[in-house]
Amino acid sequence: MEIKHIILRHMKMELLQPFTTSLGTEYDKDFILVEIKSKEGISGWAESVAAIDPLYKEETVKTNWHIMEDFLIPLLLQKPVQHPDEVYERFRHIRGNYMAKSALEGAMWDLYAKQQGMSLAKALGGTKEKIDVGISLGIQESVKDLLHLVEDALVKGYKRIKVKIQPGWDVEVIREIRQHYPSIPLMADANSAYSLKDIDRLAQLDEFSLMMIEQPLSHDDIIDHAELQKRLTTPICLDESIHSAEDVRKAIQLGSCKVINIKIGRVGGLSEAKRIHDLCQAHDIPVWCGGMLEAGVGRAHNIAITTLPGFVLPGDTAASSRYWKEDIIDPEVTVENGVITVPDKPGIGYEPNRERIEERTLYSKLYA
Repeated sequence: MEIKHIILRHMKMELLQPFTTSLGTEYDKDFILVEIKSKEGISGWAESVAAIDPLYKEETVKTNWHIMEDFLIPLLLQKPVQHPDEVYERFRHIRGNYMAKSALEGAMWDLYAKQQGMSLAKALGGTKEKIDVGISLGIQESVKDLLHLVEDALVKGYKRIKVKIQPGWDVEVIREIRQHYPSIPLMADANSAYSLKDIDRLAQLDEFSLMMIEQPLSHDDIIDHAELQKRLTTPICLDESIHSAEDVRKAIQLGSCKVINIKIGRVGGLSEAKRIHDLCQAHDIPVWCGGMLEAGVGRAHNIAITTLPGFVLPGDTAASSRYWKEDIIDPEVTVENGVITVPDKPGIGYEPNRERIEERTLYSKLYA
């Protein structure tokens, strides 16, 4: 794959509703959209999932732009790429900056799949034609408001409900949901809001038969999670703590979790996401694909990785219409009875809508 040029676009899209977690509230989405065009005129697309503020992880839109412009893009333009796996290796000596790396590598995967005339799912080794998906519900002003959202999600057929929690919005909220919906697939996501001092509080969640508790403790911890998992019957799922297959190996060895959330941007790209998937399969650790409020291009990448056989739990890839008045792809991602039909067209399977993209572009730059 010989690259003609790379275009970075700083995008801004308004969310239909605010999304609140223990980290804060998001009203709109700033992100970098990457387009890599080959000398044959084919474009590969991907998104960086880094946000404006360094709250979920340390990366931001500005730091990603800097790292891509000054370090990663020059490396990528040095010589042709035969296979996308080479991109991860080419970037390896650059420490961290996983989301920046993932965005460029993802665009190369899309380009590669299109050149091969196959879907991105097939290029990754995916085996599913349909994937089950769940929904992630943020912290609300009242439990009554949350229950309305749960009911709406169930009516739409989502296969799993994830509820954000934090101290003061946890046990009583989950109890209320369980009183109304005693048997729905339900999980809680803490986004690192607790410490081992809260162990007795977190242990109270065991009575609710949750699928898992996601990242209850510090964003960079796997030691205390191992101690917590010993005290809980509910499986712990690690999210923020996992950046690589090596992190997963250590977490499994320590007994830090029983489930892994794979986010493509958080682990540095699709190639490493595949390696994590394979390692978890070998150790009977179920995985699922987490969401980062992606627009359509990023959502398409999530769909593709979820077709790998080890993704046995519903992910966070809800329909485009849940977040956006208009998405930047045609057709938009749709969910029918909690299921997404995987596109079989070459690459990501959705066509970026250039008119809508330009409308939402704050700034762009071409690199050749």
